[in-house]
Amino acid sequence: MRKALFFILLIPIIEILVLIEVGGQIGGLNAVLLIFATAIFGIGIIRKQGGKTLLRAQEKLNANVLPALEMVDGLLLAISGVFLVVPGFVTDLIGFLLLIPPIRKGIFYTVFMKLIASKVNSSKAYQTQTRGDVIEGEYTKENNDQIDKN
Repeated sequence: MRKALFFILLIPIIEILVLIEVGGQIGGLNAVLLIFATAIFGIGIIRKQGGKTLLRAQEKLNANVLPALEMVDGLLLAISGVFLVVPGFVTDLIGFLLLIPPIRKGIFYTVFMKLIASKVNSSKAYQTQTRGDVIEGEYTKENNDQIDKN
């Protein structure tokens, strides 16, 4: 939690420093125009890739297959869109990196494998905690009407 807060506070500071540096090199107006251009370009790419992702998800749903990769792709594309709309060069770089399908797939598998590993570890911990005396047996349910007749 502290790491996330640290990065949330660090990103604007880095953005300001980079914006000042780039503005000093190419001019302030050019830097602002470049930020707007990357936002417009990025949103166009997101619309195209998002549409393709939605079509793949619908195909998988029609085939009764869970579209897990497509769901994560959609989420990462939305995050990419946020990074591209936020003014700054560092967030634009992160946004453009999230537009690259192999990077999104790598993030998916990394997160998915960590999730599976955590579930396996938690189920093993649950199994060791719930062990104790096990009493095996069988039972039958008798109807009360049959008992009264006998």
